[in-house]
Formats: sequence, structure tokens, C-alpha cells
Amino acid sequence: MKARIAEVFHSIQGEGRYAGVPQVFVRFAGCNLNCSWCDTPQARDVCAGSFNEFDPIELWVEVEKIWRGAHSVSLTGGEPLLQGEFLREFLRILKVYKVRTYLETNGTLPRELEKIVNDIDIVSMDLKLPSSTGCHGYWDEHVDFLRVAWGRELFLKTVISHTTSMEDIVRAVEMICKGDPSMPLFLQPNYFDIESGIMERCQELQEYCLNYLTDVRIVPQMHKFMGIR
Repeated sequence: MKARIAEVFHSIQGEGRYAGVPQVFVRFAGCNLNCSWCDTPQARDVCAGSFNEFDPIELWVEVEKIWRGAHSVSLTGGEPLLQGEFLREFLRILKVYKVRTYLETNGTLPRELEKIVNDIDIVSMDLKLPSSTGCHGYWDEHVDFLRVAWGRELFLKTVISHTTSMEDIVRAVEMICKGDPSMPLFLQPNYFDIESGIMERCQELQEYCLNYLTDVRIVPQMHKFMGIR
């Protein structure tokens, strides 16, 4: 069994709760979405052929070479859960070596998460607001995904752009409140809108969210400001 891997590298996590920690990133090729602001198109489109194939042991060898000093392995993409059967085998290897696992996911494949959730330490779920992504809504999938992820360390991130609607924010807050209002929510200003007032918009939305949620933070994509991957 082999997986399509776009790249494996050591860098600094630039988003969400663990911004600033060193990680080994395993970027899986292929995604089931096509978000308008996607910053990893080379990982999204497997037809472009920009990937290598690894079996689980081969991939662990690549990770181990650059593991020194890392906090965890970030399983990112693309969408890692599209290659769920491979992930199951790879996670077993990481567990043997007591390596912490950090899943970056778009939160639309709850059944695939169900197969591996017990071997994941941290779940970073992107909340895909249709007014931000340009895609249709995935509200039902997100609700099911969160139900599966309860019990793991879990936080949500959502990109805020000038197209983000208050209607989507209200619906997102309602969804989170039905689960756990203390779940951290990270508002991530679209990097391409930074110079055009998006931070002010994020502050407005944060103020609204904090009427209902206890932990709402504005955190830009720090790796882009640092000029790293």
C-alpha cells in the first residue's frame, strides 16, 4: 500500500493553537475541495503529478531523517483523510515510536476520521464557510466530523476574507455551541487581504463570536510572514 505524498519537510507550524512549534510536515497529495484561496494547489491536484509514492515504512524513514527537535508530525495536504487506509498503517508506526500526531483536515470526511481517530493526538479542523471558500456548505459533514473528533484535542480554524458573510459566522457559532462552546476557534485572516482592512473585519467577527464562545483568537498565517513553508 502506497500513498501519494507531495512533500516531507521540517518547518514551523504557522497556524492555529500550535503556531510557532517545530513540526515535520507530511503533505498528502489530493483534495476533495477546491477552495478559492487555496495556498497549496500543488497538493490539491494529483493529476498534476507533483508527488512521490511511499509505503508506510518508507515514509517513516523520510520522517525520521528530519525528526530531531520536532513537536509532532503534521499530517496535512491536500486532504490526508482521502488516503485513510494508508494513514491507518502509518499511524501505527508513529505510535510504536511514540511520535505525536497532528491532523490538518477540512473536516468533511467523518467516516474516514472514524477509522483512525483513536491514533490521532491533535485534530486541527478547517471550518469551510461557503462565503469564504466559494464552495457549497459542508455543515452536516462538519457536525458529524466534530462528533467523531470529541475526546481528541481539537480546535477549529476558519479563513476570513472580504466575502465572509455574517450569516455563515452565526451558523458556525450555533454549531459550535451545540457541541462545546469552549472549543478554541481561530479566525484566520486571508493573507491576500491583509493590506485591505481584513484585520478590522476579523475583530468585528471576534467580538460577535465572544458573545457565545469562550476562546476565539485572531491568528494570521504566521509562516507566510516569516517567509517559510
